[in-house]
Amino acid sequence: MQSNGYSHIRTDSYAAFPHQTTMYKYDSLDQTLVDERVTQFRDQTRRFLAGELSEDEFRPLRLMNGLYVQRHAPMLRVAIPYGMLASRQLRMLGHIARKYDRGYGHFSTRQNIQYNWPKLETVPDILADLANVEMHAIQTSGNCVRNTTSDQFAGIAHDELVDPRPYCELIRQWSTFHPEFTFLPRKFKIAVSSSTEDRAATLVHDIGLHIVKNDAGEVGVRVIVGGGLGRTPIIGHIIREFLPREELLNYLDAILRTYNRYGRRDNKYKARIKILVKELTPAKFAAEVEAEWANLKGGPVVVPEEEFARLESFFTAPAYEQLVACDAGFERKQLDDRGFARWVEQNTFHHKVPGYRAVTLSLKPYGGIPPGDATAEQMEGVADLADRYSFGELRVSHEQNLILADVKQSDLYDVWQEAKKLGFATPNIGLLTNIIACPGGDFCSLANARSLPVAAAIQARFEDLDYVHDLGPIDLNISGCINACGHHHVGHIGILGVDKDNQEFYQVTLGGAQGNNASLGKVIGPSFSAEEIAPAVQRIIETFAEKRHEDETFIDTVRRLGLEPFKARAYDKPELKAA
Repeated sequence: MQSNGYSHIRTDSYAAFPHQTTMYKYDSLDQTLVDERVTQFRDQTRRFLAGELSEDEFRPLRLMNGLYVQRHAPMLRVAIPYGMLASRQLRMLGHIARKYDRGYGHFSTRQNIQYNWPKLETVPDILADLANVEMHAIQTSGNCVRNTTSDQFAGIAHDELVDPRPYCELIRQWSTFHPEFTFLPRKFKIAVSSSTEDRAATLVHDIGLHIVKNDAGEVGVRVIVGGGLGRTPIIGHIIREFLPREELLNYLDAILRTYNRYGRRDNKYKARIKILVKELTPAKFAAEVEAEWANLKGGPVVVPEEEFARLESFFTAPAYEQLVACDAGFERKQLDDRGFARWVEQNTFHHKVPGYRAVTLSLKPYGGIPPGDATAEQMEGVADLADRYSFGELRVSHEQNLILADVKQSDLYDVWQEAKKLGFATPNIGLLTNIIACPGGDFCSLANARSLPVAAAIQARFEDLDYVHDLGPIDLNISGCINACGHHHVGHIGILGVDKDNQEFYQVTLGGAQGNNASLGKVIGPSFSAEEIAPAVQRIIETFAEKRHEDETFIDTVRRLGLEPFKARAYDKPELKAA
């Protein structure tokens, strides 16, 4: 354990993975802790299968290890801290998919991976394999602090103030096995951003943290509390504009103690912190937090500068080459190959180091493949790409895609060719067919309706990439139930599965958005049947194409016109029988 008392998962004996120098690293205590958890759960599973533990007794034990019971089989959710993966870890995830599941995994909106078909008796073996590559499934379920998320371009973004990953790692160490916050009123999610553009959806998290500077040039944190989606979607509230960064853990303790003290435990639908903040009012909640912080400020979990320096040392830059800002061969290939140029435009991100770009590998291909799914072979192929082109490291985005963060411009054409072979080169990042979707009723026992067939039906209507590209940025998000795992509330177009007399219907919202100007979508009218939903979306898109101003985006058109033109068109065909 750390001597300052806040770390339960340490990384201070940091040693780089091959070719890769920008991640956390277990030390002997970490490894012992995770190994012992595997041994413990192996015995718990044995006792349950032998009838020595009841379902009620086993439930909290399996949830502590990321194991759910879904519609058809157990589901195991594996933690990927702030979306960071080494190539060897991704290879292990592929191995697990092949050996213990049905050959694939599903990357989620929490920057984690889920396996939908493991056999209960094999889960301890899966956890043991994960432990061999410094991974686990701890705190991926249950009423605790879940996986902290961040910008998928953290550390390389041209618009970031500082690298947010050391702050994410600090929170990871503080929150893992934190004894005071193991049984919160409900699950708890934290997101961290340090960029001009908020790509981490911080405004719809229980706590959103923005790394900022004050007028004196000091680095600190803007604290946002009470955001969230689900049954009661709410945009978070700023409760402190500037917090000295050394007080971050004290302030997080104060927030969670306030929540633990006043949060509802009698009704799980009213137990999230967003409900508490709303009922108390943001001002009153902030006052309670400030009063609690006054008792903690300057206490044992003040983070000293040397600790920030230690954490920052985990994320030193890889061995970048000195390159020209614009590689002549790269520019020429874009002129010669229109397909390559489009992929570069949509699927690459400007890097802060000249001559490099980040590549987003789209896990949203056409052809009915569920959004966010990757086969064992694809995971292994991406791991190979990471080793060859991106210092052995990759990222998972909350939009369910994979990222190679450090690719030389001169290598982009080769990466594109390899990505096409893997099925991950669809040039649709930020566009209509880059659909976010939860597993829905095909797997989840909570879902009211299926998400994946709806995503496939919508993609089938928009196979013309030129047309989709001309439409510009459109976020379309699908959730199979009100829990909103598909983030439908913040989709420019949101689709929510609802149950009506044991039949699947779909409610449409328009005007949602994540990022700096986050907003919640509004319902346009009655829900549509499964057969009607894709045609309705097509009519909404046609309305936009007809009524947009030149170069106007979809969300700006909706905000300018309101819902009525889209609503009228969505329901104007006699074959659409809105329920």
